Amino acid sequence: MEKYLPKYVPFFTLLALSGLLFLLWNITSLESWNCQTASTFYQLQNSIQSVLKTSEFLLPVEFNYSFCAHLGQEPTAEEAREESYLLKSIAWPEPLVLGLPLRQSSDPAQSYYIIEDPGDLQVGGQLIVKVQMHNFLGQPKKHGGDFLVARLHTPELAAGVAGQVHDHNNGNYTVFFPLLWAGVAQVELTMIHSSEAVMVLRRLRAEQSDRVFFKSLFRSRYLSETTLCNLCLPHKQQPLCNYTDPQTGEPWFCYKPKMLDCDTRINHSKGGYKKHLLTVYESQFFQSGVNIKIPIHSAGVDNVTVQPAKVQTKGMHLEFTPSGYYYQGSWRPLSGVVMRQFNGSSVITQCLRGKMVYMYGDSTVRQWYEYLTSHVPEKVQCECSLRQLKYRYLFVVQEFKEFNFHSPKNVGPYMAVESNHNILLRYHCHGPPIRFTTVSSAEMHYISNELDGLRGGLDTVVLISIWSHFSTFPVQVYIRRLRHIRRAVIRLLNREPATLVLIRTANLQKLDPESSLFNSDWFSQQLDRVLRAMFKGLNVQLVDAWEMTLAHHHPHQLHPPPEIISNMVNFILSHICPVRRKRRRG
Repeated sequence: MEKYLPKYVPFFTLLALSGLLFLLWNITSLESWNCQTASTFYQLQNSIQSVLKTSEFLLPVEFNYSFCAHLGQEPTAEEAREESYLLKSIAWPEPLVLGLPLRQSSDPAQSYYIIEDPGDLQVGGQLIVKVQMHNFLGQPKKHGGDFLVARLHTPELAAGVAGQVHDHNNGNYTVFFPLLWAGVAQVELTMIHSSEAVMVLRRLRAEQSDRVFFKSLFRSRYLSETTLCNLCLPHKQQPLCNYTDPQTGEPWFCYKPKMLDCDTRINHSKGGYKKHLLTVYESQFFQSGVNIKIPIHSAGVDNVTVQPAKVQTKGMHLEFTPSGYYYQGSWRPLSGVVMRQFNGSSVITQCLRGKMVYMYGDSTVRQWYEYLTSHVPEKVQCECSLRQLKYRYLFVVQEFKEFNFHSPKNVGPYMAVESNHNILLRYHCHGPPIRFTTVSSAEMHYISNELDGLRGGLDTVVLISIWSHFSTFPVQVYIRRLRHIRRAVIRLLNREPATLVLIRTANLQKLDPESSLFNSDWFSQQLDRVLRAMFKGLNVQLVDAWEMTLAHHHPHQLHPPPEIISNMVNFILSHICPVRRKRRRG
């Protein structure tokens, strides 16, 4: 009898597990269980699921995602033409020969720039810089496509401005700088990626749009399952839950849990990042300290002296006019609004009096919410006399009261109210794809739908930032999302033209070999150019985060430091409370 017993062990084990799962599934009344018993069963069920999971459970399968860009609502003929135009406008030059070895790729250490004969440089003119790229053999490059950025700055004046890089597609580049202040100005030129690295990034965007993957937790009573989610999934692997937004048609899918229904989804979160995306050959073009964000030095002098303007320069032709520049640490827009400095909470409060400020998007717009809620509280001390006795009182003049929604710290939603001045601040993250830790399914709202729910008007300010979480997807996906937001903005402005809408652009950030594959500045710049083109001509204001981070002396970060955020908020408040122009007397 004992010799036959071992072969029945798996059968009895499976029977026991089935009985336990059946028991957990049919628990219908918690009142008959004490808290500790229920908790024990819940933990046991989770433990069983953890044992049954394999290490590959939430890893995306290999799949060609090229068709994913075309999911969602069918674009009209006009929208299809616009998409084609946008894709052509951001097309990137390719090397003449693909597959060049590392030694023939761009080497910033052996490349150089030369300042053109400056002559008599004056404020209002422009500076021209010529760049020659070389490879690791010291030979001049014969093709373009390197991703370069430039700025002109004077540290003593805390002044800086972005330059415009023109690619001649032959290894030569020209950089144009407007001259906006007097003094000694220094040129700074950086190669973000070589042209060979950009080709790799293009391939990843086209072939590996799932290199960031997502997951959702499903739960019903004491049974829970976690499955893989994304913009699109191979439907032949297993049944899908379709979470396509009914209003916008924005697609989103999760694999259906084995034992739960699709309507039991309770959250969304980042699953992780795929590894081993590059071949050994491709990885050579992503080396810290070698060819990622490396400065290019001058073959001669690296600075010029700019004289105050002696003659009128209005008629001078400038190749590039930036949106603004820094001077004495403050951002100075070159058009649209007179920049004001809102130093002190009382000034900010007075500006926001009676305003409802709605912030939608990613964590870079959440920085504005955090800045405002942290800078408005102000305590004032005064002395008061009562019955010939002096008392010293400390009381709060203005302070935001934040409502606790028990949201994850970096996710939101958030809402704050300053009741004395009737101010409302709200922040809500945008819908998927979003790489936050955990977002409740109930909070997964699309910006366009949120805008359609606003009344709008003179008391309404809308701030939008949506870019970073789209860097791994085909550009068509971003175009489609912006198109829905643009439609909603137009509807909002049509019903309430006095509504103020500001949209934040992308910004540069710190890069290393791994982050370059997911969040490269090249991806961000492509999205940035699309966003500017799609909202051009509308009554919306752009907060130019790209130039504000490029022109500043701070190292690039995904979340810019307080000095830059302060300038952004001052720019926004300058639009909410513009300088009133004095009327001319007749």
